Amino acid sequence: MRSGSSVSTSFSTEWVSVLICEDSSVHCFTEDHLIWTGIMAYQFKLAEKLLILNERGQGVLIRMNHIKKVCTDSKRRPSYFTEKSMESSVKYINRKFPNIDIRGGSQHLSSVQKQKSAVLEGLHSYYESFIDVMDFRDHVYELLNTIDACQCYFDIAVNFDLTKNYLDLIVTYASVIYMLSRIDDKKAIVGMYNCAFEHSHGAFGHDPSFPRLGQMFIEYDHPWKKLSEEFGPHTKSVTGALLSLRMVYPRRNLSADQWRSAQLLSLLASPAAMLSPTCCDTMACEYLSMEVMERWILIGFLLCHSSLNANADSQNLWKMALRNGLYLTVIRDEILNIHKLSEDFFDSLKGYSKRIPDIKECKEYVIINCGALRREKRNFLRNALKELTKVLEDEPALLGPKALFVFMALSFSRDEVLWLVRHAENIPKTKTPEDYADSQMAELLYYMEKLRTLLAQHRYVIQRYHLQYLSQYDALALNDTIQGMYVCPEEESVLMSSFVSTLSALSLKHLDAGEEFDLKPFRLDWLRLQVYTSAGKAALALKDYPDLAKVMNMAQFHTRMMDNVNELLCETADLSILCFHARVFEKLFSQSSEDVSMQRYLTAFPVICSHFSQCLHPLCPEEVKNQSLKLCVSFLEEISRQTCTVVLEICAEQCNLHEKLLPKHSAETISTARNKKLKKSLPKKGDMPKVKPGAESLRKDRAIVTNLDKMHQALTELCASYSICADFTVFKHIIVPAEFLLSQLEIRLNKVIVQMANYNQSTHEIARPTDLLAGIQAYVTSLHSLSCYINIDVTRLVKNVLLQQTQPLDSYGTQTITTLYTNWFLEGLLRQASSALIVHCPTTQCFVNQNTENEQSFHAEEYADICGLRSLAELIGPYGLKFLNENLMWHIISQVGELKKLVSDNMDVLVQMRANFENPEAMSDLQKKLTGAITNVLKRMTIIGVILSFRSMVQEALEEIMDRHCPFLTRPIKCLKDFIYPEGDIKVTLSVYEMASAAGLPCEIDPTLVSAIANMQTDNSSIEEEFKITCLLMVYIAVSLPTLCLDPNSFYRREHGGHQNNIHCLATAVNHLAAAMFTVQRKNIQTQLQEFLKVASSILLQLGQNVERMEIKNRDSVYLILHMIVEQSPFLSQDMLEMCFPYVLLRNAYREVHKTFIHTMG
Repeated sequence: MRSGSSVSTSFSTEWVSVLICEDSSVHCFTEDHLIWTGIMAYQFKLAEKLLILNERGQGVLIRMNHIKKVCTDSKRRPSYFTEKSMESSVKYINRKFPNIDIRGGSQHLSSVQKQKSAVLEGLHSYYESFIDVMDFRDHVYELLNTIDACQCYFDIAVNFDLTKNYLDLIVTYASVIYMLSRIDDKKAIVGMYNCAFEHSHGAFGHDPSFPRLGQMFIEYDHPWKKLSEEFGPHTKSVTGALLSLRMVYPRRNLSADQWRSAQLLSLLASPAAMLSPTCCDTMACEYLSMEVMERWILIGFLLCHSSLNANADSQNLWKMALRNGLYLTVIRDEILNIHKLSEDFFDSLKGYSKRIPDIKECKEYVIINCGALRREKRNFLRNALKELTKVLEDEPALLGPKALFVFMALSFSRDEVLWLVRHAENIPKTKTPEDYADSQMAELLYYMEKLRTLLAQHRYVIQRYHLQYLSQYDALALNDTIQGMYVCPEEESVLMSSFVSTLSALSLKHLDAGEEFDLKPFRLDWLRLQVYTSAGKAALALKDYPDLAKVMNMAQFHTRMMDNVNELLCETADLSILCFHARVFEKLFSQSSEDVSMQRYLTAFPVICSHFSQCLHPLCPEEVKNQSLKLCVSFLEEISRQTCTVVLEICAEQCNLHEKLLPKHSAETISTARNKKLKKSLPKKGDMPKVKPGAESLRKDRAIVTNLDKMHQALTELCASYSICADFTVFKHIIVPAEFLLSQLEIRLNKVIVQMANYNQSTHEIARPTDLLAGIQAYVTSLHSLSCYINIDVTRLVKNVLLQQTQPLDSYGTQTITTLYTNWFLEGLLRQASSALIVHCPTTQCFVNQNTENEQSFHAEEYADICGLRSLAELIGPYGLKFLNENLMWHIISQVGELKKLVSDNMDVLVQMRANFENPEAMSDLQKKLTGAITNVLKRMTIIGVILSFRSMVQEALEEIMDRHCPFLTRPIKCLKDFIYPEGDIKVTLSVYEMASAAGLPCEIDPTLVSAIANMQTDNSSIEEEFKITCLLMVYIAVSLPTLCLDPNSFYRREHGGHQNNIHCLATAVNHLAAAMFTVQRKNIQTQLQEFLKVASSILLQLGQNVERMEIKNRDSVYLILHMIVEQSPFLSQDMLEMCFPYVLLRNAYREVHKTFIHTMG
């Protein structure tokens, strides 16, 4: 056969010509030819041709269906049929087809001539596919004529394989022709290709296949009429094959009540026979698809309709099939409305008027009864498969003797699923449309998958049982049957002897050694034997030896259990066609997901997507890959979404219960108890008593179901669905359902944590870190209980989520609590602290609100105390605090930049002040020149000090958290830090300090501040210039200190351990900033700080000479700043201070500020 296209596989077979006498276009054979039918059966290799043509025909049919879809899809249709320049060419070709005059129509075909190369390349695969159809038709003609010449006998119960392949070929051939007729653009494609071919190869270079292709297209404009004419000579053979179904089809076509009364598929119905092997005369017929049989019957009698008027059995079989449904599957999602087609077809024929009422009566029966009957069948199969699965899971050894039951159950279930899918897409007008919806489909699909899984898991059990059955029973039974035969020609004798020897040679040693079995030659030889013994006047007629057929059919099934279970599963349980009914498939999933009792079975839907790869064919490999993967992912995402919703609802409920136990809620209870003890007035009657935590656990009756009980039940159901399999493969993609749940939980948990922070950017409100930490801990504790339901790594999930929250953005680009708290502390707390609305309290290590007329929206001590900052460090960790520090440094650097500008503007004055700081008269004159900028310098330094004080508190909290969680890491870092001194190699020092700072350890030189200052833009100024500016800045700060006395808020408060306007933070600012700036400039920090100390002492000592001036009001409080600078500095000592500032002044200052402190007894 000719190669079809780039995706076609080569196909060639040696065909032997048959002498055919043709009379009036009807093929017939003379009587003389019948003498040779036995010889012909051997020579013509009918078995091989049937197998090859069926496989090829399936590929051609799939290809035709694909071409039809491409041509009807505006997005995928060949561009030549959508371009405006080609419009006249297409119309001309369709009008003149197949007699297209290339020369006469040159004006219409000019656009084709211009693009001839592109047309040839683009339409080549389509053209070759149509040639494949023509070649397939020729070979089917030849084979059917040869079979008629051989006068083959067909009986599904005797020569099952021969009959099945024969009927399959007929239906496949009819389907190919029908699909060909459905392609509207076929004439345009073939005609345009031929025109381009002739333009490329000259007038005499036309394609030789085109005339026959054109003729074929014309003949099959009305496909069913032409096909029925073609099959006229084959009516006897086809009818004989179809009538052999009259014993099988009615026995399979039973109602659910009949199945139930017969206890079909039940292993428990007869416990005594549970270990007995399941055998019957027609084993392959027991799992033969009802849909396949109906397709054979309805299409077969449509082609050979004369037997409907001549044979009552044919008519009864046909009516029975018509009463079973409205639609037949041609291929993929292409269906036939069989009643409408049959009615229109018989209406066009003479002598078939009586059949039309039969069709209408059958259609009416289907509409009224079939939906309910099928629904009952699905209900029965759900329970039957559940029982069968449970028994086989408990006793997998029963898969040996009862394997037939499994394939029967799968085949019956598949028929019902596909029937519903076909009809749900085209629901007829009926009073009960709910019969065409099934909210419990998930359960049926789930148990189908469980049975498939059991067959795969216990393959060894099945092989071991059937190997012994073949070698110890089938071989002996076959040998006895052969011995009892009177006539056995040589060819048949050789085949049957090989059967016995093949089966007898099977041994458990081969199985235990792990050898793979290949019994396909055995089954092919059995098909050959069926052909030889079914030919007319064959010396050995198979129909005369039913025992031989019974033993061989049974042995064939047993051999398939050895090496062909997967292919048998494709025949009986393949649901890959659902890929082409995506809308119905999604609808069934949606209906099942809404039923709470079906949630445990939902994973069956994505698992079924793993079947979709089985529907691919080498002739059309590009069909379904992307769509099937999208379906699978959408199902798993929805299941995960539902599971995630329930999990987080449970967590939220547990979080609410945990929140009631927080200490902040105990005040009311304590107050009530105290009032009761003091016998104060009791609450009024109308007041409802407060429900105490734990009351929700008190239950008088266990039958009372709470909302939390319902959620746990839903979670149990949803998690059970993940147990069907740990992973599966969809088109080379390994799918792990549990990972979808983890992914959903990760996304949702990130959102929940951010929502729990309750950050309001406009009002600067946010949850306390301690409350958020308690809530997250409640969530995490509840999440860990999820591992009791499903085997997932909750610890990994929690670590991933919390680690993402330590970054500015999570993996999906959303702000995290790190960003929220950083923004809040900068914009909410520190901004107000810079304005002295919030005060830093070194005594209590926190920030507190000032008593002002305007009430603050939050209490600073609830956020910036020791517990709050520890909780913050626990929440955002070292990474989050690093981000916070970077933002703090940005604000500090912006202030440093402004300070440098102020120094540059007053550089001449500051140089003079640096040289004359011991001359009071000169300093007094120079200070007047700085009056406008002094307050600005101190204010900016105070801001820097507040920020650095907050950073020190955060670092201290981090140190405690790190030491608690990973002492094995922090202690070596502490040890290493103790061996490092600033006087050593500065690069080594800073690298160690950077590591120590990341762990929260305090450092003599702040490496983060050093790095930030080093990265400042300096307009290419030299280090010496920068050093000069830094020295002058320190002078500027020192000479500005006396002005602090003018501020009434510069008063030192003992209870806070600091000043009311936060000027005590200047000590932190001076020490950190000086250390960082002089480190960058590679200067001695101690020397420069001593100079600062001298200038500041000199200026402050001058305050003592102005007894009557306003500066002395808060002079004592300002003196303390000098002491704080020395006390906090690792580079200065008290000895250095006493050299330039008398200690007696400090002592007196402390005494004065403590005099005003009021002692209270709590």
